[in-house]
Amino acid sequence: MKFIKKSYYYFFYKIYRSIEYTSELSGGKFLTFYKAGLVMLALEAWIFFSLLAYYKIYTKISIQLLISMPIVYIPAIIIYVFNYFTLDYKDNWRQFNAEFANYSKRKNRIGGWIVFGIILLIVSNLIFSFYLMSQIDWSQYR
Repeated sequence: MKFIKKSYYYFFYKIYRSIEYTSELSGGKFLTFYKAGLVMLALEAWIFFSLLAYYKIYTKISIQLLISMPIVYIPAIIIYVFNYFTLDYKDNWRQFNAEFANYSKRKNRIGGWIVFGIILLIVSNLIFSFYLMSQIDWSQYR
């Protein structure tokens, strides 16, 4: 469990550092923590959307999703609360960021490639799930 927690914070750290770096290049780093948090929320939401798309493909049930439906707002609330308690509450991320900043350059470079690979996997998985949904003729299913 500790490994998963530390991995999550490292994932956030690499996103935070990359946003901090690109913000410096483009004229100023402000609200970096919130930008990184937004990226984390987006990636988690994309994972949820992928799972939902695969569910629709597997069951062949065509459903319209609205924000007022429990299948949408309950996971959204869970994701938001999870991020709040892991990142915002008591600023736990700061101590982990300080720890990860002390890692060797080689270790951080390898970790950066792993994080980039995971992000690429999440995005490509979402695109692939939407592609598979587009291949189904939904007119014959309810």
